This record gives sequence, structure tokens and C-alpha cells, in this order.
Amino acid sequence: MPRHKERKTVAKIDDVFSISSLDPSKFADSFRDFAEKGALQSRDAFAKMKVAGEEASKTLETTVQTAQAGAAEIGHKAIEALRTNAENSLTHLDALLSVKSVAEFFELQTTFLRKQAELTIEQAKAMQETSKQVAEKLAQPSKEAAEKVMASFKAA
Repeated sequence: MPRHKERKTVAKIDDVFSISSLDPSKFADSFRDFAEKGALQSRDAFAKMKVAGEEASKTLETTVQTAQAGAAEIGHKAIEALRTNAENSLTHLDALLSVKSVAEFFELQTTFLRKQAELTIEQAKAMQETSKQVAEKLAQPSKEAAEKVMASFKAA
């Protein structure tokens, strides 16, 4: 009798691992489900990457336009400062040509240098403020894009 029990156990193990127990239709269905899920995930990932690429392109375009406008604004400020300084220098030279004494020369020269120093400080402050505003404008699109990306990560 003991031999008969051993045969049943061996027969059950053989049945579990036999090729005939593998149902090809179940395997095909599982593979199809797996492939469909993979394709769906790939489409979703591609769509997200496409949107992110388009947004990055828009951000870059906006940043370039802002940089161009900012560079023009800073350039105009520099030209304005140069024009003012040139006009002041020519006016000062004209005044120096009509000087009657050494004391008058020193007074004109001292007054001109003091006014020119004050003007230079004002111009530097104006350039600094303009540069700061341009930098803030340049950073804004990138900041907004980064905040949007962070928000999408939090939502996911």
C-alpha cells in the first residue's frame, strides 16, 4: 500500500507542472492586458512630456522676449545718461570759456564736479533699479513654470 500513496503524490505534482495545465487563452489575455496597460502608460507619459515641452518652449520664448526688452530698456537708460553727461560737459566747457578770474574758474569747476558726482549717483541708482526690475521680469516666467511643475508633483 505505501507504494500506491506515493504514486498519487507524484501524479499530482506532475499534473501541476505539466504543459497541458497551461491554458493558452489565459496567457494571451494576460499578455494583452499587460501590453494595453503599457501602451496606455506610454501614451500618458508622452502626452505629459509633450505638454511639458510646449510649456518649456513658451517659457523660454517669453524669457527671451523679456530679456530683449530689458536689454533695450537698460540701453536706453545708458544712452540717456551719456547724453545728459555730454550736455553737462559741453555747457561746463562753454562756461569755462567765459571765465574772468582764477577764483571763478575754481568755483565753476568745483560746482560742476559736485553736480556731476550727484548726477552720477542718481544715474547709478536708476540703472540699478532698472536692472533689478528687468531681472525680476526675467525670473517671473521661470518661477511660475517651476511652481506649476512643483504643484503637478504634489497633485500626483
